[in-house]
Amino acid sequence: EVHLVESGGGLVQPGGSLRLSCAASGFTFSSADMAWFRQAPGKGVEWVSTINSDGGSTYYADSVKGRFTISRDNAKNTLYLQLNSLKTEDTAMYYCTKGSTYPGNWYTRGQGTQVTVSS
Repeated sequence: EVHLVESGGGLVQPGGSLRLSCAASGFTFSSADMAWFRQAPGKGVEWVSTINSDGGSTYYADSVKGRFTISRDNAKNTLYLQLNSLKTEDTAMYYCTKGSTYPGNWYTRGQGTQVTVSS
């Protein structure tokens, strides 16, 4: 059974940085593409980024390109998302998923981690 636990969120000022983590278990992490999604209050789910199984290919939404970096450590079964130059519009609950298809892979998400960008 897929089990994902997101962490690392918090309150940060505009322009600040955070590093999100996603601890994975219950499946062969090193064989799975992984993704980050986010959902702002009152809004729909937005895909943020995808990384392939060996970390050699990464993809980003235009809204975060150049500011966010996705990475993974297959030895630690952990996915990361480095958030830099944060904007107020980045405020959302962030979720990791096994696979990047929405809504197909959405059910695999963890409990999420809240990122709030505010001065």
